[in-house]
Amino acid sequence: MSISVGDVLPGATLLRVGDHGPEAVSLGEKMKGRKVVIFAVPGAFTGVCTTAHVPSFIRTFGKFKAKGVDEIICIAVNDPFVMKAWGDETGATAAGITMLADPESAFTSAIGMEFSAPGAGLINRSSRYAMLVEDGVVKILNKELSPGACEISAGEGLLAEM
Repeated sequence: MSISVGDVLPGATLLRVGDHGPEAVSLGEKMKGRKVVIFAVPGAFTGVCTTAHVPSFIRTFGKFKAKGVDEIICIAVNDPFVMKAWGDETGATAAGITMLADPESAFTSAIGMEFSAPGAGLINRSSRYAMLVEDGVVKILNKELSPGACEISAGEGLLAEM
């Protein structure tokens, strides 16, 4: 069952590459008492994810901050090394976006956002979505109907809902 507006997100453990290698990141701690934007993509270094989705949040980063958003987090079912490289390559990390890996799709599956597209080589990946979360509660959820679309889940699409 997919997560919905009004639901509390589970306190998952995601991964990032820190100064000494991979490190666990508590999503629950990141959300506690904070306003965060979480957006997810089917895969790092894939077409729409790289050319449209991430750039939309780089463009709108300042506008989210002006609306009181504490952090913007990008999640993908990839390993933390790929997420670090992708964040560096796209400029997302330099822009201030937190790039987190859900390597086993545990968080993605727990919120009912998994999908597979075997023909494209995408197995047990995340649907494309963006959400506004306040103190762990989903306030806005924009999920694309197609993984190739990036409209309501783009930075501009989420800002329009705020």
